[in-house]
Parts: sequence; structure tokens; C-alpha cells
Amino acid sequence: MKEQMKEANGIIVVNKPEGLSSHRVVNRIRNAYGTKTVGHCGTLDPLATGVLPVMVGRAVKASEFLMDHDKSYRAGIEFGYRTDSGDITGKVIERSEKPNPGFEEFKAAAESFKGSYLQTPPMYSALKVDGMKLLMLARQGIEVERQAREITVYDIKASEQDGKFFIDVSCSRGTYIRTLCEDIAEKLGTFAVMSSLERTSVGQFDSSQAISLDELDSLDPEERLERLVPVESVFTHLPIIKLIPFFEKLFKNGAEVYLKKIRAREAMEAPVGSLYRIYGAEGFFAVGETALYRDGLALRIKKIFYC
Repeated sequence: MKEQMKEANGIIVVNKPEGLSSHRVVNRIRNAYGTKTVGHCGTLDPLATGVLPVMVGRAVKASEFLMDHDKSYRAGIEFGYRTDSGDITGKVIERSEKPNPGFEEFKAAAESFKGSYLQTPPMYSALKVDGMKLLMLARQGIEVERQAREITVYDIKASEQDGKFFIDVSCSRGTYIRTLCEDIAEKLGTFAVMSSLERTSVGQFDSSQAISLDELDSLDPEERLERLVPVESVFTHLPIIKLIPFFEKLFKNGAEVYLKKIRAREAMEAPVGSLYRIYGAEGFFAVGETALYRDGLALRIKKIFYC
């Protein structure tokens, strides 16, 4: 049993419950798979629920690639006041004297945010200034200037349920939904907070693949291993280059492999820095990128998963 758990490599898509931090989810996964090599992709606040991909074993090396993926959310929005954190868990710092907007007014304002715009990150975030997380400064009552950055809302739909307002958002990396809620309110001349948040997808992973922590705990070790998604799934959008044993050995040893020698004509026509899934005798084992060397365009290691 222990031997199987040590060999656990892959991605488990967790349905994070409300009230639990992403760090505590990682600890639960460490216990479930009997390994310390575990990391998550994209922190979810304790208030938030939903899709949290957790990398186990060698799959941890894929974290940086998953972080760049687009995400989707369903968020509740509550008008009439604002808090220091931008959500209902914070301290109320100001109330609006303006009546709350009706649904049609809210819908028009929310859906006008489709596209790219400059968003200022909130103080209650994991972004760092001079090596310190903004969140830590915020808890000390310190507010610092943050630089607005461009984010993209690919799609946004407003809805109403039992008198409560919601937005379903597909967006680029780095989008803060609590800030989007505040920006919608500002456009309406009032205040608002994010009242709930569910992440419905991260890249190719969505809620249909997610498993609760309690359900994972109920499985036996072999069933837990079967729930792991292969790390290769993160890179299915990348084209494949197959190496014969001679070039596979060179590549794994860190040497550049010239595209003309492996007759990778399509890669030779792609831009420098293009990424590829690299296959060897036993299948997928690395991600490579093209680079220009003295003797021409070659393939080099971007990230290696299996030696």
C-alpha cells in the first residue's frame, strides 16, 4: 500500500468546500496519498468553493503551466455597502445612500465589462510588494498603492435567483472577482461586495471532474490513484515530437537536439520559443521548447517530468 502511494503522480481535481483554506486542502491530499510532494494551482480563499487542481508527485512541476490558464467563476454580489476585504467576510467601512439597483440595471452594468480593462488588485490578495503579501499589510491596516493591470473578461452573464444577483464569469489569469463586483457597483454609483464565489473551471479542468475531500478519503489507495489525472493532460494543446532512443538520451542529459537531425520540419517553421510535448520510448516525459543555437534551431528542455 505504501509503495503505491509513494508512486502517486498526477493531478487530483478537488471540489474545495467553503471554510477551508487551499493550504489545508493540500495537507489533506498529502495524507490521502502519503506524500509530501503536493501543490495547488491558484489559491482559493476560505470563502470560495469549487475547482482546485492539486498536483501530486512529479506533477508539481506542471504548476507554473496551470497558473497561466484561464478560469471561470460563479459569484454572488450584494449591493449597498463595501468592506475592507471586498467580500462579506470583511469589516463594513462604508454604506451607500443610493437604492440598490434592479436586476436589469445590474445586468446591463455587469455585462458591459466583457472585454479587456485595467483592474487594480485588492489589498486583500496574495500579491507581494517589497517581498510582503498585500494581505499581510492589509491585516495591519496598511494600504499601499497598487498598479492597475490589464485583465480580460471573455464572457460575463448576470442572473437572479430568489432575489439574489449573480455573475458567471470566464476570465484571464489575474482577474479578481471581488474587485470586478466592486467595479460593477462603481459603474452603478453605489457599493457592493462579493457574497459568494464558486470556481467552476481552471483551464481544461471543470466541476464535472472534481471530487470532494470526504469522497476521496472514503476511497481505498488504489481507487485514489485511479482518480489522478496524468500530468500530460495539462499539455494536450501542444504538438508532439517523438524522439528515438539516441536523441531521447541526449535530450534527457540536457543537450540540445537539432530539429534538422530529427526531421521535425513543422517545428522548424514555428517561432523560436514554441513548446512541444516530448515523447520517448515509454511515452510522454517532458515539455521542450525551441531555441536558436549556433548550428540552427534546436529543441531543449523546458520541464522534464520523467527521467
